[in-house]
Amino acid sequence: MKGRLLTKLIAAAALAAAMAGCSDADFTDAEKRTIASMALSALAPLPADPTNRFADNPGAAALGATLFFDTGMSRDGNVACGTCHKIDRQFQDDLPRGIGVAQTNRRTMPLAGVARDPFFFWDGRRDSLWSQALVPLENPLEHAGTRTSYAHYIKRRFGERYERIFRPLPDLDGLPTSAGPFGTPAEQAAWRAMTVQQRDGVDLVFADIGKAMAAFERSLVHAPTRFDRFADALAKGTAPAGDAVLSEEEEAGLRLFIGKANCSTCHTGPRFTDNHFHNTGVPPVAGLPVDRGRIAVVDEVRADPFNCLGKFRDGGEEACGELRFMQKSSPELVRAYKTPSLRGVADRPPYMHAGQFATLEQVVDHYVRAQASVEGETEIHPLQLSDRERAALVAFLKTLSD
Repeated sequence: MKGRLLTKLIAAAALAAAMAGCSDADFTDAEKRTIASMALSALAPLPADPTNRFADNPGAAALGATLFFDTGMSRDGNVACGTCHKIDRQFQDDLPRGIGVAQTNRRTMPLAGVARDPFFFWDGRRDSLWSQALVPLENPLEHAGTRTSYAHYIKRRFGERYERIFRPLPDLDGLPTSAGPFGTPAEQAAWRAMTVQQRDGVDLVFADIGKAMAAFERSLVHAPTRFDRFADALAKGTAPAGDAVLSEEEEAGLRLFIGKANCSTCHTGPRFTDNHFHNTGVPPVAGLPVDRGRIAVVDEVRADPFNCLGKFRDGGEEACGELRFMQKSSPELVRAYKTPSLRGVADRPPYMHAGQFATLEQVVDHYVRAQASVEGETEIHPLQLSDRERAALVAFLKTLSD
């Protein structure tokens, strides 16, 4: 008993000493390089999207912004992309699971920096920003619309604007008001009754809707935070000033983040994400359908008619490396979900893919305990972190908000 108490006292004293003496001069050169690599200033310029020739077209971006906030882009006229991706909430909604025409099964992800992702959604079931934008439009829990209804809506509301940006609209006369490969049985039957040429024409308009919204979403970027100002000063060898000065607790948390706690193994780089998929033992939510994560959608990505190898892609197939070489079905993809960016994380509880944890403290506790996954193998292992170290980690994470 005395031995365990002495060990705890020694550990607490060591952490207290480290926190009391923390300063930028105390970071090793390797730590300084790691910290500099996570600063927003280290982010490379946003690359072009060769699969979307309208990605940087101002007119397309303006139309995309209009469509993003237009509730007419839903079956009941009450739901827009901006319903869940709220402009004043980091383009997310603070809910455990998003609510469109009905409640969904996943947490709404924030959109800042999303154009840099190679795959999209918590499970990566789409391979481009523009193909991602199309999925909620047909999802029965989100917008619940159909492809011909969107084509008719574009012609009716934005026809002239669309044609100035993209191309002449196809002939939609005589096409069903509402038909698509999803929707009601009658809507699916109406879609199958259309000719291949008619379906291709509607699909082209549908793809253009996604490309316009992607052009808008490319403008959504992260703002510098206290951490960035600290990291920039550290990289320049100057003393942080003003709000760039991190407290002793925040610096201790930063050391843990890039060291003992292993957070930066996955939450790496300026966006604090490796853009990969991991099973970290996050528990399921009672009452929701079984959610197996990445393993369940590998074939769906390949089968998507709007993927990089499909006929609605702009440019050549040389842009499709991510899709060609993406990881195939394997045990490590079971219940594996995307590593989310941690920028702004303190301001958007709850956490995980279905809002399983209400606070950052609960998230840290989950990673410290590292319980077994309900399916597959978790990648994380238990950590020996004191209460003070856990609090320091949370304090650091709060410096990632602007």
